[in-house]
Formats: sequence, structure tokens, C-alpha cells
Amino acid sequence: MSERTEQVWFITGASSGLGRAIAEAALDAGDRVIGSARDVSALRPLAERHAGRLVTLPLDVSDRDAVFAAVGRAAAAFGRLDVVVNAAGRLLSGMIEETTEEQARAHLDSNLLGALWVSQAVIPHLREQGSGHILHVTAMGAGGGSAGYGLYGAGKSALSAISQAMSAELSAFGIKVTSLEPGPYATSLFSKAEFAARNPAYDRVRSAPGKEPLPKVSSPAKAARVVLKLVRLQEPPTRLVLGGEAFERVQRIERRRGEEYAAWEWLSREGG
Repeated sequence: MSERTEQVWFITGASSGLGRAIAEAALDAGDRVIGSARDVSALRPLAERHAGRLVTLPLDVSDRDAVFAAVGRAAAAFGRLDVVVNAAGRLLSGMIEETTEEQARAHLDSNLLGALWVSQAVIPHLREQGSGHILHVTAMGAGGGSAGYGLYGAGKSALSAISQAMSAELSAFGIKVTSLEPGPYATSLFSKAEFAARNPAYDRVRSAPGKEPLPKVSSPAKAARVVLKLVRLQEPPTRLVLGGEAFERVQRIERRRGEEYAAWEWLSREGG
């Protein structure tokens, strides 16, 4: 690990959930934070407690022009950006057939394109200073999907792919990129979820037995402490699962995927 020096963070979705927990941890560690959210009123007590070290910016990440303007203000607030956290997002629950076009577009605008716009806006600043670390909050096992959460998985999987590409593209400029894959945390993600109108045809799928239970819900403060350790590493990973039980579940997902590939190797090889 590198020696502890003050860092400047730009965090989207900073008013709640993992974004809020990371902002609090960074401030408690003596860092400075620019926190953005659609509604920044929830950040006022935090700004009062850390006077002069937290700047709040109202921002809808789905608005590309607004993102670029906000990033410009963020970079000017403290003269630099060291860590950028794409934590803004929402949860859409519904079978693929049930999901409307409006829901799909709004969901991907927020969970995928919002992080893309932020990344495009911050990269020139980080490239000019020759350093920086971009963190994308995806989901455990990003790269797959589960019944009822296909659009959520699609957005997180695509963001994970973008994150991997960015890591390869930006390492030559001293910029690090990590995809965070959290398990379930005690946040408002599920309580504020949007639901597609239910089609009774899928009731049998929703009530099907044998589904693997989710890992136990943990405190987002634990994840935030891990993130603070992560950004101090000289050579951080390009992917990091957050949570012990989540890590075990990801291992099972990857093992089953490998087993399926192996089982159908004979047919794959017939393709040339």
C-alpha cells in the first residue's frame, strides 16, 4: 500500500447506499469529496459536519451535458480529482417480456450510460494529471443474468465490460480502473426498486423452488472501508467482489459456467 495522502473524490449517487457510505468513509479519513446526486438535500448534515471538505452537486447522470458540466465544476472545486466512483443507479425488477421500452431505456440511461458519460467526462482531467482511479459499482457475478432482473444484470454486465476496456485503454496514462462487484447491502436499492407490470404467465417462474438464496445483507460501511484500502494499492485489481458470502457465490457461478463450457466442449469444437 502507498502512504496515506489526502485524496479528492468525485462520487455519483452520494446521497444514499454505497455512494453515501464511501463518501462518509473518505471524509472521516481526512479526504475531500465532491458528492453528486439527483437530490443533494440528504447530504447537508454531512456537509455541515465536514465544513469545507464536501462539495455537493445536483446531478442526473443520464443527462450527458449536465454530467460534463458537473465534472468541470468538480475538477475545479479542489483543483484535481483522484478517485471517481460511479455509484449512481437504480433497480428494475421484471421479466424480460414484462419490461416496457420506457422502463428499459430509463434504467439503462441511469445504470449504464450515466457511468459512461461520467467516465468520458473525467478521463481528460485524469489523463492530464497522469493519475487517478475510476471505480464502477456493478454487481456480484456481473456477466450473467437472473430471472426477474435481466435488465439490471444487462446494465451491470455491460458496465463491467466497459470497465475492463477502460482499464486496458487507460493504464498507459497512469489511470487505474476497478469494477466493484458488491453483494447485497443494507441500502434503499430494493425499497426504491421499480417493478414491471406482472404477467400471470410468469407466476410459476417467480414461485419456482430451488433458487439459491442471496448472501446475507451487510453494512455498506464495511464495503466503504474496503474501498478505501483498495484505492491505496499500487496495483489494484480490475475486478473486486465486495463481501465474503458474495465472493463464495461468485466462485460457484464461475465454477458452474466452466462446467457447462466443459460439458459442451465436443459441440463447440465442431464449429471449427
